[in-house]
Amino acid sequence: MAKNDMHREWALKTRGQEESGALVESVVEILDCAALCFTEMGFQGTSIDDVARRLGATKGRIYHYFRSKTDLFFEVHREGMRRLMHAVGEAMSAGGTGREKLVRMLEAHALTMMQNIAYEAVVVQGVHMHRLGATTPEQRISLDELMDIRHKFELLFVEAFRQGQADRSIRQDADVSLAVKGMLGAVNWMAIWYRPRSGEAPEQQRAMARRITELQIGGIAG
Repeated sequence: MAKNDMHREWALKTRGQEESGALVESVVEILDCAALCFTEMGFQGTSIDDVARRLGATKGRIYHYFRSKTDLFFEVHREGMRRLMHAVGEAMSAGGTGREKLVRMLEAHALTMMQNIAYEAVVVQGVHMHRLGATTPEQRISLDELMDIRHKFELLFVEAFRQGQADRSIRQDADVSLAVKGMLGAVNWMAIWYRPRSGEAPEQQRAMARRITELQIGGIAG
């Protein structure tokens, strides 16, 4: 499902309004601004006022779609995972050996991180919130749902890895869980250190994604 289609479905479900391109665009604009605010100031340091100022709108526009700052944060987190799932799912569906799939998936993961760094930084914040238990019971339910999406994301890589072991394109003695968590951890850490340079071209990002993938794949090649 395309990004705008997902937002259209979400907006219609939560607001009960007729389908509208303007409606979808409005939600995306709010999420974009919120992602930047949460990345720069953290969850605790960000207010709806901050998001509204960056958006150049009133708080009412945000509250029209989101009940609270927490709901907005969770939706940014959810959108970050949607983008990763979409990119990696497409890379996985192209076929090939397990290793070939894994290479494409890791490159797609790294490239999506770079292209959506604010969203993916919020995903990392959400993971820390979950592990620290710094949430209310209601928030915990939402975070548990988001962690389930993250687990399903990891299982895509586990599946490709096991296929690679079966077709001998990946080392037979490699520990699947340890290898996958290590590879994903390395790419996910980009949310902490990566910031796009001024004038950075898409091809430069793709080259960096390939290099990061090469470093991860080198240790498990069959």
